[in-house]
Amino acid sequence: MKDGSKGGCAPPGDPGRMCLCPLEGVMEVISKKWALLIIGVVGNEKRLRYNKIMERLNGISPKSLSDRLKELEGAGLLTRKVYAEIPPRVEYTLTKDGEELRKAMAPLMRWVAERNRSE
Repeated sequence: MKDGSKGGCAPPGDPGRMCLCPLEGVMEVISKKWALLIIGVVGNEKRLRYNKIMERLNGISPKSLSDRLKELEGAGLLTRKVYAEIPPRVEYTLTKDGEELRKAMAPLMRWVAERNRSE
């Protein structure tokens, strides 16, 4: 890069720029369609089963939901608990990191709501 920085990292001593390098892993997961909505829905309910998530996210395909849940679990944002029952019961909850991400989303959601009001 021309400015001497690597990737999204700011050169040392430049307080006006942020180093974006730590975001790469989590951004790959949360930038996918439905990921933040899943975080929001599960966080609103605290604990949800797969079919309830499907109901809340009108329009998501079963494959997309399954893929996103696996990715969010792999990223440490969701936990999947399987109960030894017949039929098996599986519930999803946010991890501590998932809860923190949900809280961090709040200013963005307020900005979007304000922006939509002014249009």
